[in-house]
Amino acid sequence: MLTCIPLFQRALAAALLLGLMPLSGQAQQFEQIGNYQIHYSAVSTGFLPPSVAEAHGIQRSPAMALLNVSVLEEVDGELRPVNAPVSGTVGEVQGNERTPLDFRALREGNTQSQVAVFRIRDDEPMHFALEVRYDRNREPAEVNFIQRFHIDR
Repeated sequence: MLTCIPLFQRALAAALLLGLMPLSGQAQQFEQIGNYQIHYSAVSTGFLPPSVAEAHGIQRSPAMALLNVSVLEEVDGELRPVNAPVSGTVGEVQGNERTPLDFRALREGNTQSQVAVFRIRDDEPMHFALEVRYDRNREPAEVNFIQRFHIDR
């Protein structure tokens, strides 16, 4: 249900649809865990519309990227947003060095996303390891993915 996806994520999706992001920017992805969907997307902050970046205090830069995570729960056939704290790290696939991601909550109406800004390593696959606390009565979900970014100069 589109109305459950925060405006911020819709702006990212709109940028994808308009062809403003390269294919390496990858579309929004999600993992299904029972009745929960954990959505995540990472994109260079340089591709964010200026009004979206300004409204959320995000610096636009081709050398920085933004990771956006949100959780939806299916209840009675409808998707509803869930307040889900996120923690995690990012690093090179082959390296042992991991950088903690500093997540903060962004609210848009009744929805909430967790976002973190990080430095891009040009043309290197980056491994994301996240823990998403989608249900306080369960262990956090582990979400791992790899994405490659390119710095447009």
